[in-house]
Amino acid sequence: MTPYARRTRRTVQAAGAGAAVLLLLSACSSSSGSSSEASGSSGSSRLSGTVTVFAAASLQESFTQLGETFEKEHPGTEVTFSFGGSDTLAANITGGAPADVFAAASPQTMEIVTAAKDVAGTASTFARNQLEIATLPGNPDEISSLKDLTEPGLKVVLCDRTVPCGAAADRALAAAGLTVTPVSYEQDVKGALTKVELKEADAAVVYRTDVQAAGDKVDGVDFPEAADAVNDYPIALLKDAPNPDTAKAFMALVRSAEGRRALTEAGFLKP
Repeated sequence: MTPYARRTRRTVQAAGAGAAVLLLLSACSSSSGSSSEASGSSGSSRLSGTVTVFAAASLQESFTQLGETFEKEHPGTEVTFSFGGSDTLAANITGGAPADVFAAASPQTMEIVTAAKDVAGTASTFARNQLEIATLPGNPDEISSLKDLTEPGLKVVLCDRTVPCGAAADRALAAAGLTVTPVSYEQDVKGALTKVELKEADAAVVYRTDVQAAGDKVDGVDFPEAADAVNDYPIALLKDAPNPDTAKAFMALVRSAEGRRALTEAGFLKP
């Protein structure tokens, strides 16, 4: 999105001549100086520049919306995103990839970055997410439970165990005492969902937010074991953030009532 440019106009008015007018001009000059200093102070705190956010794939829809909101509220700023599996993003950050903010889909992946001392301050939880089964539209296989995913011949896709949605699926399956042999493990939740959308799989265990974002491309099936595998989503400012002030402002929006509303509408649970 093209940043908006903020322009300030100053109008100087002068009138007449004579001693009284000179005094008036002198007073205005003094007032103008104070105003200029205040403007300069305000200008120095004005947000600008690009904020680079590394965020879990499941945040794509809600964070894109919040990025647009932020740019409108702060003309002269731009928010760019890199969405993907949290573990991959964490590895990129610890490997030196330049970014301002990291929003992960689990505390465990945030800990990778924290342990490498690449976080400034403390990460905080801003949302939570719960699993759901994504099926083909109309649910032709009549999947109604996690146990149904063990049926012979059913093509099931899971997220890789190293990413938060995969680790959560493992916890849910363990809680149910079940073992599922997937046709593939995907590197992020969007990859797992796409397999169902393209009819390359009959079902996938993904986040509720992703099922909601897919609309009529898939159907969603709740299962009780999902309550045992809810993921907390932490967000943190990165230590070498190129634009820390603007990054902090974006994080404040994410944690604000407006941000929470956008996340709730996307299907996320409150922290």
